[in-house]
Parts: sequence; C-alpha cells; structure tokens
Amino acid sequence: MTDFDDLVGRVVTRARTDSGELPPPVGAEELAAAEAALGLTLPPLLARLYREVGNGGFGPDYRLFPLAGEGRTAVGLYHLELAGCADSTRPHWPAGVLPVLDWGCGMYAAVDCTDDAGPVLLFEPNPVDSDDNWKDAWFLDSGSLAEWLEKWLSGTGWFEEDSYERGDPEEPQPWPPAAERLAAARPTGARG
Repeated sequence: MTDFDDLVGRVVTRARTDSGELPPPVGAEELAAAEAALGLTLPPLLARLYREVGNGGFGPDYRLFPLAGEGRTAVGLYHLELAGCADSTRPHWPAGVLPVLDWGCGMYAAVDCTDDAGPVLLFEPNPVDSDDNWKDAWFLDSGSLAEWLEKWLSGTGWFEEDSYERGDPEEPQPWPPAAERLAAARPTGARG
C-alpha cells in the first residue's frame, strides 16, 4: 500500500487555507455505512481524505461533495446517476464510478472505485449528441487520485483558471474502457 501521509498533510494545509473551516471528517462508522450504501469500497486515498481532511468542502474549484449526510452528497448523486440508467439500453453512468465534484454545466469529476489508485474521470455530457454516444462523455483526467491532487496542489491542472495562459495544460483524454464499462451497466436483458 502506498503511504499518502505527506500528500494528505499537504491537502489538509491547502484545504484550511482555501476553505477556512471545513466540515468535520467522517467517522469509521459513517465511512462503513457510506460504502455499504454504495456497494463499493472507496480507494484508500479517497477514504483517508474523507476520514482525515473533512466530509467534502475542499479540493479544486467547486470542491469535493460530502460523502454522505444532508443535501447533495457523493452517495446520493451516485444513486441518482445509476437510477437514471436503470431502464436505459444506453446507460450514461458506469457502476463503480463515484461523482466527487461538480464542475458545473452537467460536468463531474468522478473516481473509479474499482481501482485502488482511484483514477479520476471527467464526465462531460455537453457535446454528446445522442444516447448512442455516452462513451464520448467520459475522459481520463488523471491516472490516480494522488496525481489529480498533486495537479491541484501545484496549480497545474487543466481546471486551473490560468493554466491555459501558462502554456499547454494536459487535457483529459478519452477514457478507453468507457464503452465496455457502460455496456456492463445495461440492465439484464437490455439490448443496444
């Protein structure tokens, strides 16, 4: 297992600088209840962020959603997105991908919880012109949550306001397993 102590410490420092007072972190029981509600185990670094930094309220731009609790949460949004796929032969949201941040305009940052590294994905539905093309809405933002956080901490992510003025920011690339993961999300017996 990778040691994330330094990274988590830097996230705490930046979060307190940016956000001031943060929501309290989730407890072990709250984390276990959220994972049970999701039917997923969070990648280790994501679990540590919610346990040691705060229940959302930190991170790039609009900041991470609370994991669970009142209002708009990662758990609630995950269930909402999957419910929107329940009867669809062309689901738009793959199982195991947890929305963690709202970029606005229907776009989300999401963590692939099927991989312990927690690849960070970008869901960008705006250019999708039909239900047949949902795979085109999914991009790999960073190969791991740690990499994504490092980009935020260093101010080098594509999402930074002045990143384009400084040169060529690394833009998210299409997520190769999108079509396969979305096909696996189809309801049993659905054809498409």
